[in-house]
This record gives sequence, C-alpha cells and structure tokens, in this order.
Amino acid sequence: MKERLPPLQGLYYFYIAAKLGSFKLAAKDLFVTAAAISQQIRQLEEFLGVELFLRQHRKVALTMEGKLLFDHTQKGFEHLYQGVRQINQDPNPNQLSISTLPSFAQHWLVPRIGRFRERYPSQELMIEPTSELVDFQSSSVDLCIRYGRGEYPNLESRLMMEELLYPVCHPIYQQQHGIYELNDLTGADLIEDDWPDMSWGNWLQNVGYKRHKPTLIFSGSHFVLEGALSVQGVALAKHSLVHRYIEEGKLVRIGRLAQRTDFKYFLCAPSAYFKREKIRHFCDWIFNQVEEAEAFCHLDCEIIDTRSPS
Repeated sequence: MKERLPPLQGLYYFYIAAKLGSFKLAAKDLFVTAAAISQQIRQLEEFLGVELFLRQHRKVALTMEGKLLFDHTQKGFEHLYQGVRQINQDPNPNQLSISTLPSFAQHWLVPRIGRFRERYPSQELMIEPTSELVDFQSSSVDLCIRYGRGEYPNLESRLMMEELLYPVCHPIYQQQHGIYELNDLTGADLIEDDWPDMSWGNWLQNVGYKRHKPTLIFSGSHFVLEGALSVQGVALAKHSLVHRYIEEGKLVRIGRLAQRTDFKYFLCAPSAYFKREKIRHFCDWIFNQVEEAEAFCHLDCEIIDTRSPS
C-alpha cells in the first residue's frame, strides 16, 4: 500500500515555526496570520495523530515527535533549497565553459574569441573541444555548441547557424591533378568525414553527378580540413570552417555547386541556464558574429537544397 504524505504546506509551516520557535514569528516570516499557522499545524497533527508542539504561555516547544519531524523536514527542505539554487543560481559567474566540436572550436570559434574577450575582459573562458554529449548534471559546462538537428533530451536548443557543403582542395593539389570542375573529381583523391551528413556519395548524387568512393575517411571535420590543407586530396567541407582559408588563398573551391544540409549548429543547455548573465552575453555575441560572417561572405555558387521538409 502506498504511503500518504501530509500536505506540503502544513509541513513547511511546521518547519518554519519549529525553526523560529514561535507561531507569531513564523506568520511574520511567511506573510500570513498566526491563526493560519496554527490551523495548518493543527491539521498536520490530526493527520499524524500526535502533538508536535507543547503550547505554552507566549511560546511553543517541540514535543519528542515534533523534534523527530523537525530533523527530517530540515534535511528535506534544505535539500530542496539546494536543488533550486543549482537551477537558478550560477555557481561560477566569472567562468564560462563552452563545449563544442573540435573542428568548430579550431576553425571558427577560437579565431574569433578574442573579440569576445575584448568585450568582456573579466570573463574567464574555457573551451572544451569534444564530440561527446554533455551531462550538465555532473559537469561544469555552461553551454554546448552542437551540429545536428537540435533534438537533445531535456535541453533547450537555439538555432545558431545553417551549413553548406562543397568541395575544396589546396591550390597545389588542384594544379597537380587538374581539378577545376566537378567532372574532374573522377581523377581526385576524395577526403570524407564519417559524420552522417558528410558523405561524398550522397553529395555527388544530390547535385547530379556520378557517385565516387572516398579515398580517405576521417572521423572529424578538423582532420578532413588538415588533409586538404596538407595537399592530400579534395575534401567535402563545411562552408563555415573553410571560408576563411579560401579568402586567404590556402584552399580553393571546386565547381559552383553547394548543398544545404539538414544538420545545423545549435546552442544547447538546460532552459534555466540561458537566464544566466554570462550565457546571455555569449549568445548575444555569437549571434552577432554569425550575422557579420554572413554579411561579409559573398559566396558565388548555386545552392542545392536537399533538406527534408519540416
């Protein structure tokens, strides 16, 4: 048989009255009347079948049963207080810990992070590059930047940036192998990321070209980019990560087709975390960086949209 607990309000009124040793002081602390305190405690005593207070002239004292209940309610309510504080209060307001993919950290976030430090010089910043999902209950991470569909249990996901995929290679590799158009890829070493939406075969099929098998497969976009930068072949790359290398002349784009993907970048955390001042500052800053990147990026290409209808 399931045990019934007395009403939580009665337990809380009892806890405050027992802690303060006075119905009058408890009423003042809870902004109710002393009669309301007395009524709730009387109902609690009737529920339990014991007296919890000895009513004395101008004061009350706990009975033996009252002392036992007070010990347990004190532990219980303090535990509840601690849980609420963990949700609503920031234990480290001066330290911001960001978990993100190694490729995004290396090729997009870190090159820009100096601008955030200029705006918030007193904010300590920790970047944790990892592909693993974060358990916010057991870690000090404040915010995740993830690449996917934004479907993460018990977390709020805010869309940060969409993504395009297209082929790139080093200028030396392009000249050595004559890779200038998509038709030329038949004679190229294709470098692929094993992430679900980064398949060369799917990309070529979606843009209307013959499928080819990759020559090199890496786990992680940062390795794919290193392969392209070190003249190992043609990489299927994310626009957000390679655009600056194209601007610097370290990589060149092959053909004019780019594919928009189902996967996007999201800011992820428990909903309550987004109320923290340091996270609000970071979100405002990074959304501004995305807008600036899009405004100054003049991508001369034809975009193929293969996203699933929402």
